[in-house]
Amino acid sequence: MNILTVNLLLSTLVFWLAARFYLFPLLPKLTPRAVLMPILLLHAMRHLGLMFLAEGATYPGIPAQFAYPAAFGDLLAAVLALIAFLALAWNLRASRFLVWIFNLEGSIDLIAAIALATIYGAPAFMGPAYWIPAFWVPALLVTHAVTFVVLLKHWPSEPTRNHP
Repeated sequence: MNILTVNLLLSTLVFWLAARFYLFPLLPKLTPRAVLMPILLLHAMRHLGLMFLAEGATYPGIPAQFAYPAAFGDLLAAVLALIAFLALAWNLRASRFLVWIFNLEGSIDLIAAIALATIYGAPAFMGPAYWIPAFWVPALLVTHAVTFVVLLKHWPSEPTRNHP
C-alpha cells in the first residue's frame, strides 16, 4: 500500500468520524437546506481539480487518462453544486432533483478518479497536487455520503418552503 492510499483512507476515516459524531445526531433537527447549502458550497470549489492539468501543480508525465477525466469531472461537479446551491437558496421546486443530479455525478466522478489514478499510476505524479487526494477527496467523499443520507432519510418527497 502506498502512502497516498494510507492518507486517503485515514483522512476519510477522520472526516467520517466527524460527520458520524457531530453532524448525524443533528440531522433530525436540521432542515435539508441547512445541511446541504454548506456542503454544496464546499463542492463548488471542485474547480480546483483543474490543477491536474496545470503545469507545475503536478509532475510532468501525469497520465492524461487520469488527469483529464478527473479535472473535467470535478469542474462539472462544481458547476452542478453551484446550480443546486442556487436552487436551494431560491427555494426552487427542482432543488431536490438538482441535488440528486449533483450528488450522483460528483460521487461517480470521485470513484472514477480514484480508480483511474490507481489503474494509470497517477499517485507518483501528484507533486504539489498531492493534497487533493490526501485531504480534499476524503472530505468530498464523506459529504457526498452525508448528502445521500439527507436525500434518502431527511428530505420529504414534497419540497418544503422553510428556511433554516
